[in-house]
Amino acid sequence: MKTDSITKPNFIRINVTLQQIIFVLLLLVCLFPVISPPIALLLGLIVANLSGHPFLHLNHKATNILLQASVIGLGFGMNVNSAVAAGKEGFLFTVGSIAVTITLGSLLGKWLKIQKKTSHLISCGTAICGGSAIAAIAPVIKSDEKQTSVALGVIFILNTIALFVFPVVGHWLQMSQNEFGLWCAIAIHDTSSVVGAASKYGPEALQVATTVKLARALWIIPVALVTAVVFKNNASKVKIPYFIGLFILAMICNTYFSPFASVTPYLVSIAKIGLTVTLFLIGAGLNSCVLKSVGVFPLLQGVLLWVSIAVGTLLAIMFFS
Repeated sequence: MKTDSITKPNFIRINVTLQQIIFVLLLLVCLFPVISPPIALLLGLIVANLSGHPFLHLNHKATNILLQASVIGLGFGMNVNSAVAAGKEGFLFTVGSIAVTITLGSLLGKWLKIQKKTSHLISCGTAICGGSAIAAIAPVIKSDEKQTSVALGVIFILNTIALFVFPVVGHWLQMSQNEFGLWCAIAIHDTSSVVGAASKYGPEALQVATTVKLARALWIIPVALVTAVVFKNNASKVKIPYFIGLFILAMICNTYFSPFASVTPYLVSIAKIGLTVTLFLIGAGLNSCVLKSVGVFPLLQGVLLWVSIAVGTLLAIMFFS
């Protein structure tokens, strides 16, 4: 006689490690307004080098999505007319600094005997918008994973330093918010660190820095096209930063559509929290392995290039203001 088998429910087994708990707790801490972007970045660095990042394979994609969403959200706190004025002011600085930075970067790369593709990625990352520029240029020159990783490592290390150093220098030199915002947008590589440093300095600095930096990011397209010609690779596609269009749309809504007035403060607050979390994730991705993989000469190229553009831009701003 056959007996009916008793069907046991299938339970999902969840293995939660101490590493994951620590990471999630620190991530949740970054949701509170008391945690500033630099502190969030510092927390990320600590967790990366002490307990490690349990979700490292998702980090790059998460930071890109969060950063873009945060920048769009910040657009709801900005005025179109002020943004256009800031963009016009930063246009000449942008064009001149991009040309000078890429040229100087090429010369430094040859002098330090760095691989041409690695050197070009570092130069473009410094000249335009950090990791976004590297991600756009890498497929154009067909760089390998090592070359791209080294360039990203250099940019992220210097971004981390800039987030702490620039506000200190700005206050020491008694720069106005407009001057500081313009300096940030040109001399700091990545959009996340630009917005983080500027938001710490003041609301006007944030508006100027974000507008000029995003206008600068559009130069990825012509630079990528020129790069394709120089590296003789006409078949590559250029990644266009479409989220900038949504940022502009957010500014238009804030400026011309009064019904948004009651909602925009909340959207801006959420965007600032998103930026803080983004910087935590960026810091969490900078472990000792990333730092070691960079190498001395590429880092030296990045430092020399960064210091040159930072000092040169600062002197130009102070002179013409």
